[in-house]
Amino acid sequence: MRRFLDSSARRGMQLLSFFSLVLMVTIGIALLVKSLPILKAHNLSDLLLGSSFKPLRGEFGFLPFLVGTLWVTGIAVGIAFPLSLLSALYLSEYAPGSLRNAFRPLIDLLAGIPSVIYGVWGIVVFVPLVRDHLAPAMGRFSSGYSVLTAGIVLAVMILPVVIHVLLEVFSAVPVESREAALSLGATRWQAVKHVVLRRSITGIIAACVLGLTRAFGETMAVLMVAGNVPVIPRSLLDAGYPLPALIANNYGEMMSIPLYDSALMLAALLLFGVILFFSILSRWVLVRIERRTL
Repeated sequence: MRRFLDSSARRGMQLLSFFSLVLMVTIGIALLVKSLPILKAHNLSDLLLGSSFKPLRGEFGFLPFLVGTLWVTGIAVGIAFPLSLLSALYLSEYAPGSLRNAFRPLIDLLAGIPSVIYGVWGIVVFVPLVRDHLAPAMGRFSSGYSVLTAGIVLAVMILPVVIHVLLEVFSAVPVESREAALSLGATRWQAVKHVVLRRSITGIIAACVLGLTRAFGETMAVLMVAGNVPVIPRSLLDAGYPLPALIANNYGEMMSIPLYDSALMLAALLLFGVILFFSILSRWVLVRIERRTL
C-alpha cells in the first residue's frame, strides 16, 4: 500500500506538471491561430515596427504599445527592486522580531489589495504630484497621466510580492552560516553581503523575475494612470499605452472593423511572448549561476 501511494503521488505530480506545460502551449497556439488573419494581411515587421495604429484605416502598428510596455515595466522594476531588496534585508537581518512580525501581515495585506484601488490612489495622489510638482521642476508640461505615474503605481503594487518572496529566500539561509561569519570577526553587513546575499542570489533573481512578469501583465491600475495615447513615449512625462491596457480598453468594442479582433489577439500573443522570453532568460541565468556555485 505504501508503494502504491508513493507511486500514485509521483504520477499525479508528473501529470499536473505536464498539464501546466500543455496549458501554456495551448494558450500560445490559440493566440497564434486567432492572430493568423492579421499576420496574413500584414508583414510581421510592419506590425512590430509600425507606429500608426488606426484600425479604421487598416493600420496596425504595435511599436507604441511595445515601447510603452517597456517604459512602464522598466520604471516599475527600477523603483521596486532596490526598495524590495533593502526592505527585505532590513526585516530579515536587522529589524527586531516584534517589528518583523508586525510588518509581515501588512505586506501580505498590501499584496491582496485589488489593482483598481491602486489605480484610484494613483489618480488621487501621483497624477497631481507629477502634474503640479515633478513636471514644472523639470521645466516640462504634463497632464500627470504618464509612463512615470504608471511606473510608480506599478512599483508600489509589486513591492509586497517581491518583499514576501525575498523574506522567504533570506529565511532559508541557515543561521549557522551567519553565526560562523560573525564568529570570524565579520561585521553584520559583511555577513549579510558575503553570506546571505551570495547564498540567496538565485532566489533574488527569481523574485525579480516574478516582479517583472507581474509588472508586464498588470492591466487595470496602469490603464487608469498611463494616459493611453498610442504614441511612442519620448520621456518619463509622456503618456503611454501599454499592451495590457490596449487589450482591456478595446476588446469587445468595434469588433466589426476588419482585422481588429485579430490585432488584439496578436497584442495578447506579443505580451505572452515577451513574458515567456524573460522567463526563459531568467531560467538560463539561474542555471548558469547554479553551475558556477557547484
